[in-house]
Amino acid sequence: MKLTRQNVEHIAHLARLEIGPEEMDGVVEKLGRIVAFVDQLQAADTSAVSPMAHPMDMSQRLRPDEVTETDHRDLYQRNSEAVQDGLYTVPRVLE
Repeated sequence: MKLTRQNVEHIAHLARLEIGPEEMDGVVEKLGRIVAFVDQLQAADTSAVSPMAHPMDMSQRLRPDEVTETDHRDLYQRNSEAVQDGLYTVPRVLE
């Protein structure tokens, strides 16, 4: 895909970017190289490649899922003016 100056101006408008006339030619050229590189990457055959989470043959060490803190809800809710069924109650703001 070949980017034109009009394409880049439209993209800049949508992204709310202000690109000056003196910068426009450089931006068109740089974005064009990026798009050409993406086209080159898309042409590569990846049908035999399985998806992976990490490029190295490693497993991720995970910590055990254990409770490390105690529940302080009752202690914290003692400072509240209004609590009902373990929840803070607040005045209605919408009718």
